[in-house]
Amino acid sequence: MNIKLDENLPERLVPKLKALGHDVDTVRSEQLAGRDDDEVWQAAQVADRFLITQDLDFSDVRRFKPGTHAGLLLVRLAQPGRNALAARVAMLFATEQIDHWRGCLVVATEHKVRVKRPI
Repeated sequence: MNIKLDENLPERLVPKLKALGHDVDTVRSEQLAGRDDDEVWQAAQVADRFLITQDLDFSDVRRFKPGTHAGLLLVRLAQPGRNALAARVAMLFATEQIDHWRGCLVVATEHKVRVKRPI
């Protein structure tokens, strides 16, 4: 899967996700850190990348309608420290059928994964 990590996720996820066979780039590496969400979103879509973020601005299913984009994972942890985020995302990509997340809005918490699929 082609992935873009938002700036609110730890960079140490890059080698972990690459080791699982994914092509990963980051908002920071593209000098998009601090930019408007629309710019980040557009960059992800132009590159056909699945965006991983913690930013609740991306949770609007009407704006980010499943089936109209490459995919979006919103990570929502009660204690979102760098270690917890890295561990949860790495575990999701190692254990879930993420190839089925293409075009979906996925929300992951510590205990649950909800997938909103295209209609």
